[in-house]
Amino acid sequence: MVLLDEGSFEEYDMYVTHRATDFGMADQKVAGDGVVTGWGTINGRLVYVFSQDFTVLGGSLSETHAQKICKIMDMAVRNGAPVIGLNDSGGARIQEGVASLAGYADVFKRNVDASGVIPQISVIMGPCAGGAVYSPAMTDLIFMVRDSSYMFVTGPDVVKTVTNEIVTAEELGGAATHTQKSSVADGAFDNDIEALEEVRRLFDFLPLNNREKPPARPFHDDPERIELRLDTLAPESANKPYDMKELITAIADEGDFFELHAAFARNIIIGFVRIEGRTVGVVANQPMVLAGCLDIDSSRKAARFVRFCDAFDIPILTLVDVPGFLPGTAQEYGGVIKHGAKLLFAYSQATVPMVTLITRKAYGGAYDVMASKHIGADINYAWPTAEIAVMGAKGAAEILYRSELGDPERLAARTREYEQRFANPFIAAERGFIDEVIMPHSSRKRIARAFAALRGKSVETRWKKHDTIPL
Repeated sequence: MVLLDEGSFEEYDMYVTHRATDFGMADQKVAGDGVVTGWGTINGRLVYVFSQDFTVLGGSLSETHAQKICKIMDMAVRNGAPVIGLNDSGGARIQEGVASLAGYADVFKRNVDASGVIPQISVIMGPCAGGAVYSPAMTDLIFMVRDSSYMFVTGPDVVKTVTNEIVTAEELGGAATHTQKSSVADGAFDNDIEALEEVRRLFDFLPLNNREKPPARPFHDDPERIELRLDTLAPESANKPYDMKELITAIADEGDFFELHAAFARNIIIGFVRIEGRTVGVVANQPMVLAGCLDIDSSRKAARFVRFCDAFDIPILTLVDVPGFLPGTAQEYGGVIKHGAKLLFAYSQATVPMVTLITRKAYGGAYDVMASKHIGADINYAWPTAEIAVMGAKGAAEILYRSELGDPERLAARTREYEQRFANPFIAAERGFIDEVIMPHSSRKRIARAFAALRGKSVETRWKKHDTIPL
């Protein structure tokens, strides 16, 4: 077995069959009713699993099929272990009518009850339609297989009938669609084997439940390691891009980085690393795409990740190079104000250890949003190349010295004056907003020390039924 440790799987309810008798179903009973359920281990750690079988009545969900899944989910919550679902289902079993719909609702309710209590991972192994897509949508992480897995509420035939739109299953709900456009899926792999192997790898970054710390593993990478290449990572010109992933891998143990949502909103990077053998969630602006600007999609992407890390006690490292929010009517009409507020809300609410490093630009409201000291970050560092200001020097000079716009030389002098006075990290450091200005080559060492010092962090929060995050 690829997903679980060899010989560890214990199957439950293998003799269960459906109870339907209409439409000839009394003669179509198969032991297990199209879903295999049970538990096993991944690298010795407990996990509950269900796997739908499309060869049995199209993997459709019946009342008893749902009961088997619900039983496993209930056991997972009681025992504090994650659930992994291997989804391959055509949706509700039509022959059972409302009983199958009730079964789906039972599963959905358990997805919600387990949210933030145990990690829930969905792997889409084939076509999933109708009700079969809502349960994965409520889990924490979704992965797909290219060219063989699909997710859609209504299939291509229904779409054509209702809208007269001709679209293939791949175009409508394939892996490319959901990793690049809809953001439904966190990642896609070339085949089933690769998908299951990568889920095993991801599992090692996650805690079993919300009361356990993420797993710590032995490490051989010196936390005091100096990375001289980082001294030249950020170009001298603030307008030239660089790849933030180079900084992430330089900080991570053995350069190991598990990226999520890599193909969606590429102007921000999210994923997991280890520092001194302990899991850390990373959120980083990517100057290579849209200059690292925040926008609707990147705000949503990062906000969800921050909330996931906070729910499961995973410390957060934020790497900042952000010139602001992306301007334009498309963003404003699309609700960038509300979507940007999601990220601000997520960081402000987080109680896990948070370390922030500003490498270059941190302008305007985006400076506040990206885990600034003011909204709860514990330790905030900056490189000497950092520019922390309301806006870029050129724009600021044009506003402050509007009367001198007709004199390019004088305006250029004013711009240089503004740069020298404000476009640096030291004004913020004087106010205590930056804890220390550090040299780039010492980034791994300083960040490792910061997280080590924060391991005992404890925060008391006011009681409330729940928040009202701007959804």
